[in-house]
Amino acid sequence: MDTNGEEGKKSLNFIEAFVEKDLADGRNGGRVQTRFPPEPNGYLHIGHAKAVCLDFGIAKKYGGICKLRFDDTNPGREDVEYVDSIMEDIKWLGFQWDEVVYASDYFRQLYDFAIELIKQRKAYIDEQSSEEIAGQKGTPVQPGMNSPYRERPTEENLDLFRRMNEGEFEEGRMILRAKIDMASSNMHFRDPVMYRIIKHPHHRTGTEWHVYPMYDFAHGQSDYFEGVTHSLCTLEFEVHRPLYDYYIDLLKKDDNYRPRQTEFNRLNLTYTVMSKRKLLQLVQDGLVNGWDDPRMPTLCGYRRRGFTPLSIRNFVDKIGYTKYDGIVDVALLEHAVREDLNRIAPRVSAVLDPVKLMITNYPEGQTEMTEAVNNPEDPTAGSHETAFSRELYIEREDFMEDAPKKFFRMTPGQEVRLKGAYIVKCTGVKKNAEGGIEEIYAEYAPDTKSGMPESNRKVKGTLHWVSVAHSLPAEVRLYDRLFLAENPAEEKDKGFTELLNPDSLQVLTGCRVEAELQKAKPYDHFQFQRTGYFNLDPDSKDGKLIFNRTVSLKDSWSKVKDKA
Repeated sequence: MDTNGEEGKKSLNFIEAFVEKDLADGRNGGRVQTRFPPEPNGYLHIGHAKAVCLDFGIAKKYGGICKLRFDDTNPGREDVEYVDSIMEDIKWLGFQWDEVVYASDYFRQLYDFAIELIKQRKAYIDEQSSEEIAGQKGTPVQPGMNSPYRERPTEENLDLFRRMNEGEFEEGRMILRAKIDMASSNMHFRDPVMYRIIKHPHHRTGTEWHVYPMYDFAHGQSDYFEGVTHSLCTLEFEVHRPLYDYYIDLLKKDDNYRPRQTEFNRLNLTYTVMSKRKLLQLVQDGLVNGWDDPRMPTLCGYRRRGFTPLSIRNFVDKIGYTKYDGIVDVALLEHAVREDLNRIAPRVSAVLDPVKLMITNYPEGQTEMTEAVNNPEDPTAGSHETAFSRELYIEREDFMEDAPKKFFRMTPGQEVRLKGAYIVKCTGVKKNAEGGIEEIYAEYAPDTKSGMPESNRKVKGTLHWVSVAHSLPAEVRLYDRLFLAENPAEEKDKGFTELLNPDSLQVLTGCRVEAELQKAKPYDHFQFQRTGYFNLDPDSKDGKLIFNRTVSLKDSWSKVKDKA
């Protein structure tokens, strides 16, 4: 993006615009520093990809740095498995952090800051239950009530806070609250919780701590300790920003530096849920096959399904950043991956529902090689050879015995072209006892091979095929949208698991693919001609190729939806 000319300035999103203004004003010494702060309690999903692209992208564009900071302040829900997966997903997307840090790195500084606030009579220990505290909060138009513990003596607060951290009290017995204003029009200022007791061992610090800071207390201070200049958050944190600023005002010592929080819209996709809790339920209840199930909106799920990092980055770039929430049609994401795979994926032949085609006048035992272009979009991609023989497989749906007039595929008496090979005419069929088609017979025209003089003869249908003797068995998994509802979050009268699409996965066995695919490695991308884009699943092994459908060649879902 050209940010020097007028066109470049017009195309800036609002976050880039305020970063450029900060730089022009010399704010924070002209530095740009961001952070991506995931909680390690689940796998990253497509919504996180938007934040990753923004946090790392802003830092890269303006010559700054972006740190990866794990918000590990809730040990009961966190695990090193999630830490590892988050780092892997960020790298896969194409980004590299300046440094890995953890909120737990600042536990001592945060604890000491809390001690200072207690000494300044700006924090106190409350012994009420969560229900009692909630009952005293008031409403946006009605002030709250002070806790009976609000004026507890400073020394007593200090002693109790120390004993909380030493593990003397059980979870829920006490909390540390900020003393701000129970009549504030901002509900977040009504004596928010700063610390709670958690007895679960931490994945990094073990049992060293028994009190853990709340997100609102840890987030801004961690930004400050690190030197973050631009703290980019999703819109639900906009109402938290005054509290973010309040704590930093109490903490900061240097008037020449302060982080600033700015909010942007979340990514919500049709036919998708983004809630970590719901995604975890899908995994734990066995409704999907793990976090990397290709139907999941997790980044590892998209990777396994065959999405490319560039397609996701391009998608995020297309939808942009605004100050209002909405829902994006998942078809736009599918368009982005089709666009990228069309550019890079080799074309190969695969027959998903095979029926045998016998070319009766082709010499028995003869095999000839036909040249197949790997990718017509990329002249440098080269070509590969495919074996043609007397016995072939074609798609069962490409044959109809009693065909309507506009059926331009194989039917008795009609010519079709076998892609890259010859024109053939169907001469008959062999059926089993139940009347099913077992074998189709055809004759080929020897002078019609692609490149020969008669190859220009006009026929209305072209079919893909593979040689019986030279093809490989394969399993193909056809994935579709996991939910039937366009916006599952709005279906309040149903549990979200009731909205699952029963046809989100179809497993096809008995498929045949051309021998070229024996060279495929896990995650390699292909276009199965006339069918869709696929990639090799990591479950594949010698003698058992497994392919996942990434997307069909065209958006077929809208047609299905319109018929429903």
